[in-house]
Amino acid sequence: MSDASALALLQDALLRRRGLQLLLHRSSRQLLVLDHGRLRLRVPAAVGTDGWETPLGEHSVLSKTVDPTWKHPSTGALVAPGGRNPLGSRWIAFHQDCSHPGGWDGEKVVQVTGCSHVGLHGTPHRWTVGRAVSHGCVPLYDEDIRTVFDLVRVGTPVVVLP
Repeated sequence: MSDASALALLQDALLRRRGLQLLLHRSSRQLLVLDHGRLRLRVPAAVGTDGWETPLGEHSVLSKTVDPTWKHPSTGALVAPGGRNPLGSRWIAFHQDCSHPGGWDGEKVVQVTGCSHVGLHGTPHRWTVGRAVSHGCVPLYDEDIRTVFDLVRVGTPVVVLP
């Protein structure tokens, strides 16, 4: 079976799934909200850059936070909620990685300490949405993350496709 036909089978199965689910197409940089297989919302999304790709596969919402504090993954420095916070106004975690990933971020080598999370979040940097620029997370326009945040609950499936 070719990759294309396997992907088509997976997508067909996802469309038959009951309930609400998030579907991220990394290649088209779009997040879809499906409800009982029907498209409820489609918004542009940023994804992970080379070496920091957003993890493929089936995940689920692990936690949700309004006005999150961001902790720099390698230095531990905290950024309070507000206009300078890279997470925007909402955070939806869907993947945890405790393997201490690291690598080149385009400017320097970054080494993550402790467990890190990948999630959907807002961003004060609107120019990043629609690009492959993150360390694996999925930045959305702040107005879009607020809508998605209100739709999902802990346990909502999140599927990341190539």
